[in-house]
Amino acid sequence: MKRFYRAAGVGEAEGGWRVLLDGRPVKSVGGRPQIVPCRALAAALAAEWADQGEEIAPARFVLRDLADYAIDVVGADRAAAIRALVAYAETDTLCYRAGPDEPLWHRQVAVWEPILATAEARHGVRFERICGIIHRPQPEATLLRLGEELVTHDDFTLAALASLAGLAASLVVALAAIVPDADIAGLWSAAHLEEAWQAELWGRDPDAMARQARRAALFAAAAQMARMLLNPHES
Repeated sequence: MKRFYRAAGVGEAEGGWRVLLDGRPVKSVGGRPQIVPCRALAAALAAEWADQGEEIAPARFVLRDLADYAIDVVGADRAAAIRALVAYAETDTLCYRAGPDEPLWHRQVAVWEPILATAEARHGVRFERICGIIHRPQPEATLLRLGEELVTHDDFTLAALASLAGLAASLVVALAAIVPDADIAGLWSAAHLEEAWQAELWGRDPDAMARQARRAALFAAAAQMARMLLNPHES
């Protein structure tokens, strides 16, 4: 698609802020007004439009896609969005480990256990650690408590968490990524520890590395959006 606007700006709207293209407000993919909670996010969305060239590249609209997901999907059914997020905790990557007699187990414990223990303390929950790939249910009280935590977040933060959890296969990592001063690169590496381990053993595939880099950038963008929402005056 050819670029159809000259300038991208930001304007106030009832209930928040919005992107203006040559003075005209942007709508979500679903056709709803694209109004976001804070000016920092609106400015970041406008920057995505401003940074487009003569040909619009949809893949570069990372934050726009997250905002539209919040408006069109999460806003339409918050309960379903929260259930989908809690499901990541039921099979959280950080809980499934190799056997204690395997070298990988030692690295998993060293990297994953501090993140998991911090989550338990922060949210007042307990996670089952599992050796092997056979599913074991997490405590019902843990899932209920995490659901209560998720309810406190707005639609846009839930959208960011959905992206983070999907990319990490871990709700624990997703929630850790929205904490102020979170080590985003470290959390990404932790979530993909097993892939790194395999690469060390068998070598690194350039195509796989390129895919991982793109996914890591998406993870960082989702964390950035969440931090804008949770600390709007610091953005």
